[in-house]
Amino acid sequence: MRGRLTLSKRNTPVHLADPITQPQFYRDVAGKRLMAWVVDTILVVLICLLILPFTAFVAIFFFFGLIGVVGFVYRVITLATGSATWGMRLMAIEIRDATGARLDLGQAFLHTLGYTISWAVPPLQLVSIVLMATSNRGQGLTDMVLGTAALNRRAHA
Repeated sequence: MRGRLTLSKRNTPVHLADPITQPQFYRDVAGKRLMAWVVDTILVVLICLLILPFTAFVAIFFFFGLIGVVGFVYRVITLATGSATWGMRLMAIEIRDATGARLDLGQAFLHTLGYTISWAVPPLQLVSIVLMATSNRGQGLTDMVLGTAALNRRAHA
């Protein structure tokens, strides 16, 4: 992939890539986010199905709640450890903060909290989807609030 981000002394970007001068960082990201969401949802449901027997199958009565809790923990951990969920990694995208750096644990928690609130309030999720489809950086509502963006992952040498 062509294009470079400006790096600081810590070898981390000091800003997000510009969508006008470096569009390759944002190309097809909205579609990749959708596919990553499908992969992540399948993974979370599979994890919950693996957990189910360990609850003596009582969790079947609150399975959607279990999916919510497991999904929240899954997102926080994967975003904090690689700035991308496993679905995002498969689609070669990652979320970066306003400085272009990878998310830390606090940012991963806040991003997941915003994502969860958006899902809990359908009009917010609708706004988020429209923003992802129409904004220059493909940012959802949570991304706009936190200053984060999903980018195509840079190739590593």
